[in-house]
Amino acid sequence: MKKLILSFTLLTVFYTQAQQILPEVERARVVDEILEERFNVLLPKLMDDTDIDMWVLISREYNEDPVLRTMLPATWLNARRRTILLFYRNKEKNTIEKLAVARYSIGKSIVSAWDKEKEPNQWKRLVQLIEERNPKKIALNFSKDHNIADGLDKTDYDEFMANLPKKQQAKVISAEQLAVGWIETRTEREMIIFDQLVDITHAVIEEAFSEKVITPGITTTTEVEWWMRQKVTDLGLETWFHPTVDIQRTSEELVSHLYSFSGRPDDMIIMPGDLLHCDFGITYLRLNTDCQELAYVLKPEETEAPSFLVNALYDGNRVQDFLTKNMVIGGTGNEILARSLQEAKDVGLRPSIYTHPLGMYGHSAGTTIGMWDAQGGLRKDDHDNYPINPNTSYAIELNTTVNIPEWKRDIRIMLEEPGFLGENGFRYINGRQTELLLIPRIKPQQGY
Repeated sequence: MKKLILSFTLLTVFYTQAQQILPEVERARVVDEILEERFNVLLPKLMDDTDIDMWVLISREYNEDPVLRTMLPATWLNARRRTILLFYRNKEKNTIEKLAVARYSIGKSIVSAWDKEKEPNQWKRLVQLIEERNPKKIALNFSKDHNIADGLDKTDYDEFMANLPKKQQAKVISAEQLAVGWIETRTEREMIIFDQLVDITHAVIEEAFSEKVITPGITTTTEVEWWMRQKVTDLGLETWFHPTVDIQRTSEELVSHLYSFSGRPDDMIIMPGDLLHCDFGITYLRLNTDCQELAYVLKPEETEAPSFLVNALYDGNRVQDFLTKNMVIGGTGNEILARSLQEAKDVGLRPSIYTHPLGMYGHSAGTTIGMWDAQGGLRKDDHDNYPINPNTSYAIELNTTVNIPEWKRDIRIMLEEPGFLGENGFRYINGRQTELLLIPRIKPQQGY
């Protein structure tokens, strides 16, 4: 009997890779099975919820609409020539047509509806299909606020409108809500797989932040970053961004959050007493993870992390709790951000929240809750007004600044964990960090 993914096994004092990663043929099977379920079960519901009866997606090869890309079967790595998809929902008959205005069918569900020998012009055939169904609305992927829902390029839009009869042109609307719903909504099977992806992510971090990889006084942060990148490649997976590892220590000043992205020095040697932080995510089975965790490098005389760092991590967890408590279905990003920040500040914390949707893309479509450089909220005419919906996943990303008298400085506890908001509330997909990882895991009797 085939097993989708086995669990990590605690082989020694730290996690060692014991995960069976599916071969490509099995990955394709799983991806296509999930896609069929999304087309046949999820898509009709999303079209009904958004009151859209026709959705048209248009892309050309190597310039794919981000939404259309997620609809391609596993064996299609790109669109072909000009690929046009047409979905027509008849709510009264409870049917959904999934058509391709292309020379060939696309996977099992999307059937070719264009015979080029009978009608050489692809645009004319598309118009025939539209007029035969005479929809109430014709939704296209253009959007000011959601970049992933803005995949229709100007050339294809102009061609489409030039060929569409005037009586149909008045029906053209943005598919923004439908496109975002397709991207952000997770199915039950996807969530089973998502849990395992996060488990892999956690295990790689635990191995990276261990004596297997790090020798204090010798190993650099850059070496750990490349170890993580290579580990993912060796597993047959991919990262959707280059991993980062940085250090906070008594001799370093706290700098802007931007430091983590562009100003962080390379090749810092990891030393005893350092607080390490990483930002790391993987891509597998068309889902993405995004995690930030912390580790402490024990000094020779230590067997546990200093209490002031343990307490600082606890403060970070408290900020997480304020945020996730306020992630209520129907709330907007700005509302959730303002309430969570205020509640954290009221108990003396110094929070910053920049949580984003996570799933088919790393920085995905959906409700954004703050940005690191927009703690007052997003513009009122921006996508802050998009409500948080059920069965959606997020990177719970934030930090809190903590003063450490022992180090005579502030530090920043930066955390990020994948979470899921279902009908019954919020949960972390595969737990969260509540204890610092220690390097080494078991303290030897005589130094290192």
